[in-house]
Amino acid sequence: MKIKSVALLGAGAVGAYIIWGLSEVKNIEFGIVAEGSRKERLERDGIGINGQVYHPKVWTPDEAKGVDLLIVALKYGALDGALDSIDTIAGKNTSGTTTVMSLMNGVDSEEIISTRTGMKPILHSLIKVASHKEDDGYHFDPETTIGIIFGELKAPFDSDRVKAVSEIFESGGIHYRATEYIREEMWSKFRLNVCNNLLQAVISAGVGCYRDSIHIDAVRKGLRAELEAIAKAKGIDIDKADSTSSHGSAVPPTARYSTLQDLDAKRHTEIDMFSGALMKMGKELGIATPYNECIYHLIKVLEEKNDGLFDYDENGEKVTYSK
Repeated sequence: MKIKSVALLGAGAVGAYIIWGLSEVKNIEFGIVAEGSRKERLERDGIGINGQVYHPKVWTPDEAKGVDLLIVALKYGALDGALDSIDTIAGKNTSGTTTVMSLMNGVDSEEIISTRTGMKPILHSLIKVASHKEDDGYHFDPETTIGIIFGELKAPFDSDRVKAVSEIFESGGIHYRATEYIREEMWSKFRLNVCNNLLQAVISAGVGCYRDSIHIDAVRKGLRAELEAIAKAKGIDIDKADSTSSHGSAVPPTARYSTLQDLDAKRHTEIDMFSGALMKMGKELGIATPYNECIYHLIKVLEEKNDGLFDYDENGEKVTYSK
């Protein structure tokens, strides 16, 4: 198997790492999937990454149909709206030869994508990259980035597509690692996100808060215990994950992870994919999740605040905003 064409769906903080790594790889066609005004903007302005502007090809879903590899790097809230595009590119009615990798946070995007593609084309994966947006685009440190971890759910673990994906990542200088324990690795990252991503968003502080406050540490332990209880009930042994999966890419104590970045930018977060998903699984399994329920509602309140729900004028009347 040889990968000759790659399409990227989602050109944000995660997608920037893929664009950086694959734009100069020879002997492959690489493009970003977009339509309408977004396609026009990407073609006109390109994407700023680490101080350089990249101008990858921009394909419509029809133009990307049947590529060898589709990488999905969307925000969780955008996935539902992108399912038709995924269907066009790699759905059950296409050739069926497209490998699909989801680099989205959480542990259920593959299941959602499989409603259009089936599970067979999906190569389970995750990414660890501390990317953030500045005025000139996205920035990350290529050297300290852990990168992409991927693998088959069952043997043979050194499948042809694992070898083919490894080859193109190697060619682009993308950090990667294939594993026999991809499900456990995904849950290890899920634990990292739930325990390290959410609390700092509630208090609007850099990640140094976790080492400096016994109170934050107490809440983090509560979140962790709930997640591990659910994983155990689902037969997932997180201890099998590689030791590097227990931590993210190296960052300074001032770093603000994705949930806080979203709140800073007054965007809705991916809390439904984190604590929201754990609450749902907990109810199905009969496992209480009070810490996650509290964090879930607190972040939802912060989203409402950003939306202006609590804005009043000098007469005490609700302020309304034109859309």
